[in-house]
Amino acid sequence: MAMRPENLRFILGLKLRTLRQEQNASLKEVSERSGLSMSYLSEIEKGKKYPSPDKLLGLAEAFNVTYDDLVSLNVDDKLDPLKEMFSSPFIQEFPFELFGLAPHDVFSLVSDAPTKAGALIRTFLEVGRTYDMQVEHFLFAALRSYQQMHDNYFPDLEDAADAFRRQHDWPRTASLSDTTLRSLLEDEFGYTIDVDVLPNHDTLHPFRSVFVDGNGNPPTFYVNGDLMPIQRAFIYAREIGYNVLDVEERARTSSWIRAESFEQVLNNFKASYFAGALILNESSLLASLRSWFDASAWDDGAFLRTQMDRFQATPEMLYYRLTQLVPHHFDLTAFFFLRFHHEQGSPDYHLTKMLNLSGIPVPHGIGLREHYCQRWPAIQLLKELSEAQAQDDYTHDPSNASAAVRAQRSHFINADAEFFTLSTARPLALKDTTNSCVSIGFLMDDAFRRQVQFAHDPAITRREVNLTCERCPLTHAQCQERVAPRTLYDKEQREQQQIEALRELTNDTRSA
Repeated sequence: MAMRPENLRFILGLKLRTLRQEQNASLKEVSERSGLSMSYLSEIEKGKKYPSPDKLLGLAEAFNVTYDDLVSLNVDDKLDPLKEMFSSPFIQEFPFELFGLAPHDVFSLVSDAPTKAGALIRTFLEVGRTYDMQVEHFLFAALRSYQQMHDNYFPDLEDAADAFRRQHDWPRTASLSDTTLRSLLEDEFGYTIDVDVLPNHDTLHPFRSVFVDGNGNPPTFYVNGDLMPIQRAFIYAREIGYNVLDVEERARTSSWIRAESFEQVLNNFKASYFAGALILNESSLLASLRSWFDASAWDDGAFLRTQMDRFQATPEMLYYRLTQLVPHHFDLTAFFFLRFHHEQGSPDYHLTKMLNLSGIPVPHGIGLREHYCQRWPAIQLLKELSEAQAQDDYTHDPSNASAAVRAQRSHFINADAEFFTLSTARPLALKDTTNSCVSIGFLMDDAFRRQVQFAHDPAITRREVNLTCERCPLTHAQCQERVAPRTLYDKEQREQQQIEALRELTNDTRSA
């Protein structure tokens, strides 16, 4: 990877700071030796300035090192982790500007004590390699932080989607079919659309869509014809979003092969947000939500099925849209969204998407072989769906009318927090041996109880839940759903007992 100018500044700054500390020299002393001002030297050490060759020569003489050694990219072994970090794709691609920072701000945090910082960074690098953490993990984490900063609501994208509806005289209450959106892409944006290639492609058949730039000619957009019409509608709406928002860096495939930059990740998010806002109109959905929240009894999922059918939306589209509108308009900002996948008949459940703005730990991707709590409604629905599919008389009904919806009040044992959780499960369109379940949960605080009248309907089951079996204090007698021993919980308890015993022994010894 090519060395960027800022990396040259960082490496020189590290070298100068280290040399000055090794020689116990103050900035004033170095200034007198080199003829450079103290403020200019400080800027060099902070990685903000890179001197001209004549000034570098003066600095080399001031520290009694050769010019070549000073400007070389080679550093002492103790500083090598810092060089590796600031030359890494992570530093070069991470969107510091979103958080009001620049790479040199991070540099300034470690430059005061570069040797100690090098040891710390070496530790982080080793942890990253051990858990196979890639740059894109940080990019998607940065996106989640960006969403959290805005409560996952973006007025400019809402306005763009609403303006596009009005521009085409589509009523806010009208659903948008895949044929309508496809025709618009073809007629207004000049797309060539193919729905036959991907289903029969040996390698690319799992993709929902592939975009091929026309290099000055109209683009070709491959859409997987095996998708349901409502899924194709979202893909067309997202593609319209890319054009309306006029973004340059974009994803070429529906599922990520590799995230190349944060700009690409952010633009994909914006186009997807636009698609959701276009299909599930804000004002139209809000009016229905207010009526639903005012109901005194839980309707066993009838409202959700009705909205999915009304807007021609998948469960994931509707649930994710709720994470955008409910926090902003109802001030219910503590929530999570989860998506699990499960292979029929497998004991393993995989978390494939997560957005947690609740402040409470929820199931996530850590714990390489831990078992998610089986009391989560998502796990229950996936297990039940898999069991039903194993029966000879099972037939899949793809309509939203048959969607399995589960509501539950989930009380976190360790956090003493309760969430109102909704889940819906269905088979994947492109891989019918894999089932998917989306869940949304809102913290049941005072604000939630005021807004949602049916929250305490006795028809809604309340269950004690945890993150994983391995971390849960409940015994087998207390939890019939347990599928693994509480190894991590027991380990933590033993450690606490040892700490307490050590404290008691120490106190007894000192008082004897």
